[in-house]
Amino acid sequence: MRIFLTGATGYIGGSIGVRLVAEGHTVTGLARSAAGADALRRIGIEPVAGTLDDGDVLARAASEADAVVNAADSDHAGAVEAFVEALQGSGKPLLHTSGSSIVGDDARGEASDRVWTEEEVLAPGWRPSPDKAARVAIDRRVLGAADHGVRSVVLCNTLIYGHGRGVARDSVQIPLLVRQAESTGVARHIGPGANIWSTVHVDDVVELYVRALEGAPAGSFYFVESGEASFKAITDAIAGALGQEPARPWDIDSAIAAWGYEPAVYALGSNSRVRDAAARADLDWRPEHASVTDWIRRELVRGA
Repeated sequence: MRIFLTGATGYIGGSIGVRLVAEGHTVTGLARSAAGADALRRIGIEPVAGTLDDGDVLARAASEADAVVNAADSDHAGAVEAFVEALQGSGKPLLHTSGSSIVGDDARGEASDRVWTEEEVLAPGWRPSPDKAARVAIDRRVLGAADHGVRSVVLCNTLIYGHGRGVARDSVQIPLLVRQAESTGVARHIGPGANIWSTVHVDDVVELYVRALEGAPAGSFYFVESGEASFKAITDAIAGALGQEPARPWDIDSAIAAWGYEPAVYALGSNSRVRDAAARADLDWRPEHASVTDWIRRELVRGA
């Protein structure tokens, strides 16, 4: 199969691309620069010059491919529109990457018992927070393409851990916490750190994308999760892996000043607890990893 991949130089997309190449697929990947193009060639991906703002480039690449995997930017409506329009009536797969911060709260490190299911966020009457309304609208645009001859699928990833298999080694949330701990000598969690996120290992993410390409029904929405942990548990594990004292609380204003509003409030200070049932039922997805804190203790410093 010939697959067009956005985010190919990134953490999720690169990991997916390496797996697809290893399985014998021809993979083309969007590259914004000559350096990015060279990096893709080194891992067996044919570069396509352009950016997410180049609708004509995206449409042409999608039309020439047998499937599209959009793993670059969950919030870029223009790219999704280009793909949906180019693939209408083709029956081709369109896999779109979202993120479970769509159900994140403004908890500032406090705990929540709220756990979201796929059925709840797919319900017509559900409304996300104003900060996440645009992302949810994009997800719904992708899902709606199933009514127009596209085998469209949304994969809504949780906190991803593990080292990337492609060009980019690091994910988002844990590396932010690690850099903070390394630069100051103190690992930090926001407030009491009782807030909880669902988690998933990058290799299990890749496995689900491959299975979805092969057989996910049109209009599918999958939470991608396998386990969960509080940020206190995560930062304590980071501190231990780095040989530091246990993590300490951080007030939200200091966290926003260091990381920015979106990362502090949603990526690191919120609760995002979700449960997948559909991927396990539809695709027999069986994640092999279940503990982010075990991975941090065993693998974070080794870089394996």
